[in-house]
Amino acid sequence: MNHPEHGIEELCEAGAARYEQALRDGHLPAVDAADVPCLTDLGLLHPAVDDLARLEPVPPAALLHRLLRGSRARVAAERRHEDLLTGLFEPLLRLGAAHGTDDDTPTLRILSGTERINGAIGDAMACAAEELLCVQPNVHYHSERGRAAQSVAMERDQALLDRGARIRTLYQHTQRHAPLVLARYEQLRGEAEARTLDELPDRLIVVDRTVAFVPAGDDGRLALEVRHPALLRFFVTAFERLWRLATPMYPETVRRPSLNGVTPRQHAIAALLVEGHTDAVVAERLGMNVRTARVHIARLAATLGSESRAQLGYLIARSGILDRQP
Repeated sequence: MNHPEHGIEELCEAGAARYEQALRDGHLPAVDAADVPCLTDLGLLHPAVDDLARLEPVPPAALLHRLLRGSRARVAAERRHEDLLTGLFEPLLRLGAAHGTDDDTPTLRILSGTERINGAIGDAMACAAEELLCVQPNVHYHSERGRAAQSVAMERDQALLDRGARIRTLYQHTQRHAPLVLARYEQLRGEAEARTLDELPDRLIVVDRTVAFVPAGDDGRLALEVRHPALLRFFVTAFERLWRLATPMYPETVRRPSLNGVTPRQHAIAALLVEGHTDAVVAERLGMNVRTARVHIARLAATLGSESRAQLGYLIARSGILDRQP
């Protein structure tokens, strides 16, 4: 059974129990933590210097200090990023005002904080009546916050569909069988469509082709609200081209065939491997965790008869699988 990925703020019950046990006993046998990899991944336990088969707990005070230090650093980085964006766009906004293009609604606006971002998206959708375009790379709904966001989005999207609008969403192939994503389309009533691709650009929401929302930071706490006609045309054109290349997921689910035993997922991985990317980069590009990427790489190696990572690249090139589209 795969252990669900989560952050330290959502530490699983099993992980919390083993960490408490390690604090009481001063250590924990590594074998007892095999089914809760989150303890080592999140830095709550580390191998003992004199015995790698034994894990020792990081003291809670030291752990809290480390987390708070990281949190303060992220807040400071977010503020610097906001100042940088403001400095970048301020001259452009003044130029727009000088040439009469600045009306009551600015063409570019920085939104800081998830509450303000969600509020702006909600306000835009409340006035929408035609179409919502979404790019949703690497969606994770397993966390409590993710499920709450899904619930809010469902109500908002259904209200839009009830007004006769259309919703089109692009996901990565890794989301094709995600239970909460599939449940979303089983529950929505109206013209809601979804397609998938191996790789996608960053998150994008376009409402009625009059306003778009794109990330302005790496942690999801900064967004750019765009109402500039030229940028909106660019976003819509990019979406339409990706949509034509994507594989239908809903309402029509298509099973993607394999070529000589190599699945479309393995084909995408092979293309990245021959470019020299690491397992971590492959996983990030294709929207999966590293362990899942390594499972696919191992299956690809078995299919091609590779006995080493170096040989795998050679066999991928010799097999010609990258010359054929899955």
